[in-house]
Amino acid sequence: MSPQTQTRAWLISLGILLVFLWLVHPVLLPFISGLVIAYFLAPVVNFFEKNHIPRWLGSIMVLLSFGSVAVAIITLVAPLISSQLGALVDATPGYIAKLRSHYTPWIEEWLQRFQPADVEKLRSAAGQSAGEAAGWLAKLFHNIITGGIALIDAFALAIIAPVVAFFTLRDWPTLTASIDSIFPRRYYGLIREQLADIDSTLSGFIRGQALVCLALGIIYSTGLTAIGLKYSLAIGVTSGVLSFIPYIGTAFGWISSIILALVQFDDMLHVGLVVVVFYVGHFLEAYVLTPKLVGHRVGLHPLWILFALICGAKLLGFTGLLIAVPTAAVIGVLIRFAIRAYKDSPMYKN
Repeated sequence: MSPQTQTRAWLISLGILLVFLWLVHPVLLPFISGLVIAYFLAPVVNFFEKNHIPRWLGSIMVLLSFGSVAVAIITLVAPLISSQLGALVDATPGYIAKLRSHYTPWIEEWLQRFQPADVEKLRSAAGQSAGEAAGWLAKLFHNIITGGIALIDAFALAIIAPVVAFFTLRDWPTLTASIDSIFPRRYYGLIREQLADIDSTLSGFIRGQALVCLALGIIYSTGLTAIGLKYSLAIGVTSGVLSFIPYIGTAFGWISSIILALVQFDDMLHVGLVVVVFYVGHFLEAYVLTPKLVGHRVGLHPLWILFALICGAKLLGFTGLLIAVPTAAVIGVLIRFAIRAYKDSPMYKN
């Protein structure tokens, strides 16, 4: 078989696979979730296997430990966060009214410098922009919910995902060997090199970034609680979780905490303390947590990750969010390989 025919056959197979995944994506969530859990926990199971613990037993031990921690977090922390978020939502109208009464005179005084027609244009533009932004966010969350969790029964997610994770962890060597055996022998070394690069990128980002988010959630919650800010746990944990999305977690934490500090304390001291908390968290993230846990050679630019997450949520809802980063990592590795191949080719050198 000629190289052109092989390439055509692989492209057709890839196209068929993508069409199949698109058709069945409403039911993929528990399976994708199980695969993500298995990939996250595989190094621990491999460690147990190296220490002469049977792989099936190590898989059960790791999944039970992971499930126990998840249940403990959901049982103990989630209700508290949920109650704080609910209280924050209920208090938001009062906070908005307080901010309006406090800052409206200053804004009106500042607007008096402009002509009435210009002021009306500013108000109209601000209202329209705010409405468009709110509509975009509402539509995004609606797509995530209706495209993902709402189409999958919670019972199925809770049962199928652990089963998929267990069999994937138990049969990990067999699965990888089976996939390895179908690679064309002519390009075997090249393919293995790219897969190793993909695995290094994924493991460095997903596992490392998850630990960074956990650490930031603890730092923000502890710092905001120490200065006496209300709803500190909800804001801190939410900021930590959203830190997985570049810029979003930090922006949410800064803005929401500063607004709450202005409303709750009505002084600049506590606003300054909030700034200190998030500055310390950002400093630790940039110079300690990310270099140690994620590393500098992951190769995923924050803007590329943000673009992938938005595209994934838009196209496939919550399932798209789960596969966005792995897909971005694969595409990034292939693009870097294509650029290297181009620079080594006569097309570039001549």
